[in-house]
Amino acid sequence: MGTPIRIGNIRKPNETMRLLVTTFMGVVFGFLLGVSFPTLSLTKLNLPSALFPSIDFAYIEDKYSGLSTQALLNAWSSLKGNGGSASSIVEFNSSKIWVPTNPRGAERLPPGIIAAESDFYLRRLWGLPSEDLMTKPKYLVTFTVGYEQRKNIDAAVKKFSKDFTIMLFHYDGRTTEWDEFEWSKTAIHVSVRKQTKWWYAKRFLHPNIVAAYDYIFMWDEDLGVEHFDAEEYIKLIKKHGLEISQPGLEPNSGLTWQMTKRREDSEVHKVTEERPGWCTDPHLPPCAAFVEIMAPVFSREAWRCVWHMIQNDLVHGWGLDFALRKCVEVRNFSFSY
Repeated sequence: MGTPIRIGNIRKPNETMRLLVTTFMGVVFGFLLGVSFPTLSLTKLNLPSALFPSIDFAYIEDKYSGLSTQALLNAWSSLKGNGGSASSIVEFNSSKIWVPTNPRGAERLPPGIIAAESDFYLRRLWGLPSEDLMTKPKYLVTFTVGYEQRKNIDAAVKKFSKDFTIMLFHYDGRTTEWDEFEWSKTAIHVSVRKQTKWWYAKRFLHPNIVAAYDYIFMWDEDLGVEHFDAEEYIKLIKKHGLEISQPGLEPNSGLTWQMTKRREDSEVHKVTEERPGWCTDPHLPPCAAFVEIMAPVFSREAWRCVWHMIQNDLVHGWGLDFALRKCVEVRNFSFSY
């Protein structure tokens, strides 16, 4: 009778020891297995939306980097097990939004309220916003000017219809004097002394600011426009699909490059013959894919590229006309009429 009791007392410690060893080995194995795999990010899991409605895991992991993925999953399971509703999760996330597809810096905003682009359309100080604009200009014309050239600029501006927004960059600081011209009262004026066209363009013509305009004219102040017709020019560049172009110059206007000379036998031209030794390749500037920086006209898409190419310390723009071809296909480049 005593023997069975003695045997039972011996087996009980053995079973306890076996259980402890098994548990310890399981913990060690699990730890080694866990550290041997890279961290699993919830943002990379392709989970059905019905399972995790409205949870912003990207924001949670970024905000609470100390929380493990498993801890978040356990918290969700606990909430579901306790009858927690999805509305509490929605309420939790409504104060913190993270939309990676939004523009950089605006990831916390609801996509529906984002205005990533702007324009130079003038707005009234009162009244209904819907009545601000009877028409929206489709093209932008900029001149870098000094007051001494006011008569030439006045003649140039009068070549453009109400479809064009007029913008003046004043390098001499004189702006109010321009109000002698009626059109100046609705033009955009930017005044910074002793700067050049490309300095202004880099800082005030960001592609997202001028995105409302199909074409951007960036002209010098001393151009002769006696024979220029803005509406006809727009028709030509649209007809021929020109991304970067310029009006042709009169043969007697002191040409530097033959490419810029106006031709009587064609609406546009792509190539020309220069003086001996001026072109290393007939398919490269200045014999092809070339416009001068005095009066370039850019499409919206081409300007987005050119703006990024302009360096912050660019002053006079020398050499830029040889690099513009990098922003468009040659067949859509540098035609003059």
